[in-house]
This record gives sequence, structure tokens and C-alpha cells, in this order.
Amino acid sequence: MQYNPGWNNSSVNLLHVRAVGPSDTLHYIWSSIGAPAVLLVATESRTSSLGINWTQLLSPAPAGAIWIDPPSSVIYSTAVVFTKVFEYSEAQTLEELFYPTYDLSDFSWDSVNHTLNHTALMAEFTGIPAADPSGSFCNGSLAFRVTAYEASGRDRPLPSLLHTANSSKVEFVLAGVAPRGNSSRFVLEVATVEETGVAQKLHSARSIDDEYTPTIFEMLSLVAESQNGSSTLSFLQWKATAYGSQTPRREDNIQCRSRGLQAANWTLPASSVVRAYFGEGVGSTYTVSAINISFGGEDGKVYQEKRYLSWSALLGFGQPPKDTFSPLVISIMAVALGTPMGMLLVGSCLVLLAQRKRYSEYEPIN
Repeated sequence: MQYNPGWNNSSVNLLHVRAVGPSDTLHYIWSSIGAPAVLLVATESRTSSLGINWTQLLSPAPAGAIWIDPPSSVIYSTAVVFTKVFEYSEAQTLEELFYPTYDLSDFSWDSVNHTLNHTALMAEFTGIPAADPSGSFCNGSLAFRVTAYEASGRDRPLPSLLHTANSSKVEFVLAGVAPRGNSSRFVLEVATVEETGVAQKLHSARSIDDEYTPTIFEMLSLVAESQNGSSTLSFLQWKATAYGSQTPRREDNIQCRSRGLQAANWTLPASSVVRAYFGEGVGSTYTVSAINISFGGEDGKVYQEKRYLSWSALLGFGQPPKDTFSPLVISIMAVALGTPMGMLLVGSCLVLLAQRKRYSEYEPIN
């Protein structure tokens, strides 16, 4: 993990995570310059490196300020951008009342260097609005916690996401932010940038197994697929839940819903690192899609009471991880299904034996 490589000033944040494989390298480039974003770049070289022209990156025209050397080694690149947070509540007429939007490109961000943990491979981007007329952030903040992985495994804290060495986790956190309504709910807008010939699709998978995430039976995945559907290139995956505690338990569950994936006709903020890498083709040469992820129960009281919200998602290259039944669950299911079947089989044998014995008491008729 490298913080602001080639730049000694901590007034801006750029975090480079590099994972080297036997014959390739995966680059994750996180930044809060403009709207918080992460670039994902896969190369077929073990020695590929990140290049940054900092003067150009921090200028009004950052296109071309970020690149990978050698450029010919890049086989796939994409970006995920966290653009806005909406807050709304339902009026007595059942209409949704929206408050002024929090545009994350207008936030002021603390230095990530203070939270960087090279041992745990973690960092935190924490920010507040540059202007806060309502005073909602007087005692609160918004954060994106980033975690990289060295090997496959499963997180201990809920929602206990299964991960691989090719993936990273991002956790969206609202802590202490005062809601502007009595039953406020929040919506996070997430945008993706894909090359021509790659399409984003939203998949929902339901399972009867809630062993790792109690009471949650749905997993959602936003996957980038080649146009012919032959391969999955990258993913953003999450459980249909958020939590209202720093140490989440089942009872801290906050309802989480996804509001349809759609093409985004707007352009990304000009100062975004996404434009620095993809150039001026964002929105024309490249495809921008967006999805809204909402948090809150029917009455919105969960956040009102706890003033804390945490939502975790996994992102990475290739196919998203798939949960399977653990040996314990398989054993329980085998006992639960096997016992009735065994009793039915034994009962059938006893009935047959009883019938055979009854019929054997009669002499055969010549």
C-alpha cells in the first residue's frame, strides 16, 4: 500500500494498492480527489507500475495525469465512484420529501495517512461537507473504510463477506450525522465507468442459508460482463443489509434496497481521478452507469435512534465469490432430512414383514 506516491503533501488523498501474481498485477487506486473513487486496473505484467503527474492531476484539466507503465500491459480497467448521498423522508401524504443533496465531490477530507495500517492493510477516508448550513455534520462524519486482502477468507464482523486475494472491501459509514427529518432515510449513489463492449448487470441471488449473516437471505452483485456474455471482468458485491452499530449484531440490522441500475447521462466531476485516467472520453467513449442503494426501515427510526450506519461491499476482478453451505450446515441438513427418510424406510419394512407373516398362515390352494 502506497500513500500519495511521489507526493509529500497530505492535503489530498491517493492510496495505491498493488497485488502481484505469478504473471500479472492488479492495481487498486483509491482517492478522494473530487468524488471518492477507486480505479481497478488489471495488467499481464508482474512489473507494471503506477505513474502520476501530480501537477496535472491537481489542475482543472487532469486528463492523462494517471497511467500504468507499460501501457501495453493493461488488459482491463474500470472505476467505481461514490458520487452523492441523498436524504429523504415520507410526508403524511406518503410522498417522498428530499432534502438538499450531499455532493461528495464538495466534501473536505481528512488525511488518510493518519489511519493507514500497513499490517491490517486498512485505511479510512473521512470527510464532512465544505459547507454545512443545516449543521448536520457538527458532531458527525461520513467515511469510506478500505481493506485489502492477501488471501481468501471470510470477515468476522457482520455481514461476514467471503473474499479472495483478488478483491478488496469498502465500508460506507455515517457516524453522528444529525438527520434533517424525523424519519430520515439515506441513499448512496454509486457510479461505474466501463470500456466500450462491457456492460454492467445487477444480479440477485437468494439462499436458504443465513449461517454467516443471520436473517439475511439475499446477495446482490453488480458485475461487468463482456458484450457477448462470455466472461465476468469485475464485480461489486454486497448483502442486502446495513448495520446500526460499530460492533454489529443481528438486531442492529438496517434494511438495504437497490434502486435499479441505469445509464447515467451526466458526467463525472472534472477533478475526479477517474477523468485523470480515462481522459475526456468518460460518458462518450466509456459507459457510465449508476445505481442507488437506500438504507432504512419503513419508518426510518433505526438511524434516528442510533446515529450510526455501516454498509459493506466487496469489489474485485473476475467472478464474485459464492457462498456455499458449510460442513456444519450440511451435517444438520443430512440429519434433518435423513432421519425421516430412515424412519419411513424402517416403517415400510416392518409393514411388509407383518403382511408377509399374516399371509403365510394360510395353506396354498391346489
